[in-house]
Amino acid sequence: MVSSSLLPLALLVSLSANVLAAPHPSPPSSLSMDLKRRSSPRARSQDDIAAWAAAHRSNVQAKYGNTSSKQKRSSGQNLIVNQKSDSSFFGSIAVGTPPVAYDVILDTGSSDLWLAGKTCLSDACSGIATFNPSSSSSFQNKSEPFQITYGSGEASGTLGQDLVQMAGFSVSNQVFAVCDVVSDNLLNNPVSGLLGLAFQTIASSGASPLWETLASSNSWDQPLMAFQLTRFNNDSNAGDLQAGGTFTMGATNSSLFTGDIDYNDIPAGEESYWLQTISSITSQGSAISIASGSSALAAIDTGTTLIGGPEEEVAAIYANIPNSKAGTGQLEGYYQYPCSTTVNVTMAFGGKSWAISNADFQAEQLSKDTCLGAFFSLSTGSNAPAWIVGDTFLKNVYSVFRYNPASVGFAELSAAALAQNGNTDLAIPSATIGSAAATVSATGGATRESHNSAPSTAASSLSSLALSALVIASTMLVSTLQSI
Repeated sequence: MVSSSLLPLALLVSLSANVLAAPHPSPPSSLSMDLKRRSSPRARSQDDIAAWAAAHRSNVQAKYGNTSSKQKRSSGQNLIVNQKSDSSFFGSIAVGTPPVAYDVILDTGSSDLWLAGKTCLSDACSGIATFNPSSSSSFQNKSEPFQITYGSGEASGTLGQDLVQMAGFSVSNQVFAVCDVVSDNLLNNPVSGLLGLAFQTIASSGASPLWETLASSNSWDQPLMAFQLTRFNNDSNAGDLQAGGTFTMGATNSSLFTGDIDYNDIPAGEESYWLQTISSITSQGSAISIASGSSALAAIDTGTTLIGGPEEEVAAIYANIPNSKAGTGQLEGYYQYPCSTTVNVTMAFGGKSWAISNADFQAEQLSKDTCLGAFFSLSTGSNAPAWIVGDTFLKNVYSVFRYNPASVGFAELSAAALAQNGNTDLAIPSATIGSAAATVSATGGATRESHNSAPSTAASSLSSLALSALVIASTMLVSTLQSI
């Protein structure tokens, strides 16, 4: 997430109600939006990588309620700031009347929305778009305090509610926090805040998340949202910002995956994180023994970059990798292995097994011959899942998060999707304001309206499926002419 030229780059970010609504008089719709992907420069010292790794592991444990940590899940929405990050993924929302666009981290590991406020004087708020309540005629101040504590800082402010638009949909009276205090390094230009995409049950504000209001109100063609994430890992040519893929609300984008979507239900009554039960893991072709029951539960988290799990199972994964060894000091909980080794790891969640690419398994290169693995050991809190499965896995699949029945699905990426990996020629989208296909009240019924907002100066947006198809077509052409 946040980066600084003098500090290791922040990695992961995470944060991660049913609303009874009248049926829409006209058919619901589905829209897509482009994601941006922040990729950090690859030139970094071993000490920098060690500091990044230590912060990453510590922050994930803090996010998921490790009782030995100062931070607790109950303190609020959890944004994981991890320095020297490989990447984070964010899209754009528009807030207020008239609407103003903001970039926000998209996090399936939390459930609250917050933005840096106009009155924020913290260094973290310098140079980014901030929300000014007095500039929106539809803003309502709830006058309720809000505070979020993370492994590397905190944000605090006041809850309010306003019109929030995303990917062509609109929710009135959406509750979110306007933060006037943000710890250093929690935000990095152009990101202005975070959008939680998990269930209301873990929302610090107690409010229905934007996505859940839309899904429960029959605004979408299908009650689901989906991600395709790009890969620029270990790409020395990648800039600070690269095209990041596509986030789709209300439908799946068939141009981005092939074959069937393998859905597996969230355990009954466990609608909090997007939980999946790990049924198998293999390392270098050998099966890894996985504990059963709650010890096999994993949070599927777009806001976390790597993969954390129980110490015993993680150690078993590396035991099959020749000449791997446990890290020490700041690299405690991580493992090193020869960069020349091609690592083959798969994961399954009750159905099909999914391979993690060698490029994604190689989290960092510590030296000419030694690399850092993307799996690390961690101890989560009693109310959090034992495994946290982040972008190391998700970049290898098309992922679908379905509201009803509550489940997570994965599918094979299409050639068009794969062609975007490492393609630095793709346009980098900017925060945009599009037309709202549906307006839903976060506190009541849904109405079908058209909000023809004036577009921003940004040149790139996926506010329509037609434009999305054009982007995919151009990607396929580039793929034909250029080897990725």
